[in-house]
Amino acid sequence: MSEYDAMWEKLGIDLEAHAGLLEVLPPMYQEHILSQENRPEGMGYFDFVFSEVHGLRVKELVEHREAGGVVVGTFCTYVPEELIVAVGGICVGLCAGAQVAPEEAEKLLPRNLCALIKSSLGFKLAKVCPYIESCDLLVGETTCDGKKKYFEVLGELQPVHVMEVPQMKLEHDRELWRQEIRRLLARLEEEAGRKVTLEGLREAVRLINDKRKALLRLEELRKSDPPVISGRDALLVAQIAFYDDPARLTEKVNALCDELERRRDGGIAIGGAHRPRILLSGCPMALPNWKVATIIETSGAVVAMDEMCTGIRYFDNLVDEEAPDMDALLDAIADRYLNIHCAIFTPNRERVDHLKELVRDYDIDAVVYYALQFCDPYTVEAFGVQRELEELGVPFLYLETDYSAEDVGQLSTRVQALIEMTGSREKA
Repeated sequence: MSEYDAMWEKLGIDLEAHAGLLEVLPPMYQEHILSQENRPEGMGYFDFVFSEVHGLRVKELVEHREAGGVVVGTFCTYVPEELIVAVGGICVGLCAGAQVAPEEAEKLLPRNLCALIKSSLGFKLAKVCPYIESCDLLVGETTCDGKKKYFEVLGELQPVHVMEVPQMKLEHDRELWRQEIRRLLARLEEEAGRKVTLEGLREAVRLINDKRKALLRLEELRKSDPPVISGRDALLVAQIAFYDDPARLTEKVNALCDELERRRDGGIAIGGAHRPRILLSGCPMALPNWKVATIIETSGAVVAMDEMCTGIRYFDNLVDEEAPDMDALLDAIADRYLNIHCAIFTPNRERVDHLKELVRDYDIDAVVYYALQFCDPYTVEAFGVQRELEELGVPFLYLETDYSAEDVGQLSTRVQALIEMTGSREKA
């Protein structure tokens, strides 16, 4: 029996199925995260948060709702956290990083749909995700056809608000998106029973900007060679940032960065010597998805940058805090979020240019492009990205996979070949 059983049961969690899930997570965490040597002490906080992944944070959500606050669940980096915070709400990312109840999900969704969408519905149908059950409202977005239709299914099970994300970035697209921001704000105000003030929204912007600044500071430290933090630990920090309290997370990330700066200045590295530096690009990696990052780093390289929604896309660029009035501040929020470089856009010159910039800035030796099976935006865009990077002489490896462990051996072989080729290039 767990001290949280009564809370989970009240949320409608299937305690037996949930216990099975919680038994699987610790050995996964040991294999992928805790097995690393010479980890920074500051990662202890993030280890603790994960150990309480369905415990203390969920308790905070429940207590927040009992006190009259709202909890809003999100699936994507396009949903503005600032608006949720401004209505006195808590924003949490939702479970979608493991294969859960696929047979149940496939009763409502086609089999040839991406693992992330089926995972999300699997968590819901199996009643093993206390986050989704703690939410007053779920906010979806039209970033792909699969998600659009999935939110129709999910809307029959729980209140869902869907934002229309434009597929281009012309002026009329920008105007559509600005109206979508205002429509979401109106829905959130209705849900929370309170109106947002200019100062309240500005304070929410400052809070989330501070979180982004801390995470960007961590990214800067990943430029160190030899590395002072592993790609797996950096990914874990970003994953936890989706659901931890933003002020607390900011404090802990900055404390971690202080330690990493001391380690860098003292010549303390996680690997001791230079290793091939990999940029990991593509689909998001929600908790507890560490498969590809682990394969790369146990094959003799380091993930030095994540060009993913669970990486730089999540916290790159700040909202203008000095916008003079409510309309200007809402437009600033809209502009910041529309500047996220997702594969959904066409044309998508900005994402390719940003990838090239990251390759230069982080002294990248090779790019591993991670795509979930049946994710059309990322699988199709991979061809153009590969062509442009190879024209620059950057080795490129495309990996299409899902959440299972069945292809780990095959993926490892391909990654090792890339790293060996990269090492040979360096010697030459």
